[in-house]
Amino acid sequence: MPATVWKGFLSFGLVSFPIRLYSAARPEHVRFNMLHRKDLSRIKEVWYCAEEDKPVDRSEIIKGYQVSKGEYVPVEEEELKKIAPATATTMEILQFVPAKEVDPIYFESSYYVAPDETVSKPYELFFQALTDTEYNAIAKVTMHNREHVVLIRAGKSGLLLHTLFYQNELRSANQPEVKLKAKSSGKELALAKSLIEHLARPFKPEEFHDEYREHVEKLIEQKSKGQKITPTHAPRKAPVVDLMDALKRSLETSKKPAAKAAARAVKKAPARKHRAA
Repeated sequence: MPATVWKGFLSFGLVSFPIRLYSAARPEHVRFNMLHRKDLSRIKEVWYCAEEDKPVDRSEIIKGYQVSKGEYVPVEEEELKKIAPATATTMEILQFVPAKEVDPIYFESSYYVAPDETVSKPYELFFQALTDTEYNAIAKVTMHNREHVVLIRAGKSGLLLHTLFYQNELRSANQPEVKLKAKSSGKELALAKSLIEHLARPFKPEEFHDEYREHVEKLIEQKSKGQKITPTHAPRKAPVVDLMDALKRSLETSKKPAAKAAARAVKKAPARKHRAA
């Protein structure tokens, strides 16, 4: 059974029903330990008190907010629980928006929304209503010491929830100012569209994998066996000089894999037996 991230009620008008949130995804990394270069022994993290100049146990540590240099306001976990808003236990729907209304740039983390214990009629009703209307719900929930704005939508087999960044958390200052002045010719645009059509296909997430992680795992395997490390050679990308020529060559290149795949399919297909009349 997966760990519950949040447990409470989803409030839809005057209808409330119990739900649980489960993490829908988490990044996979190759985890390294910190070692002492001299003898390759494991380095341990030590919590240290600068005032007393000695290490302290984790049980002696509390949270504190810095109000000025060297001055802190201590905050206990029980104090944080006392001031938690209503959204700590009840996720209330604030509004509904069309399915494509929210820009994906606001999406932060994803969760599965499951009915608590047995599937309830309100859960099924809410799921069906979102599916039929093609609307998403906007709500608020408090978890992980923070109140989140969330988007709830109907997935293939249940409700999904995405926490959203607040407007002030988007780094708009990092967005480059792109002035689109150049107009593409009709032929260039037609070739670009044709290239898109040739590369268009259904999204299959299982086809994608982390090559960097695979390279790191291969590096570790080769080093553990005393083998020579196989370097990765990145292809050189030359700047585009003739846009029309580059588009034409790109289009030809995109056709070749499709032709090879079709040829392989023909070879693998079993020969049909003709029945005698």
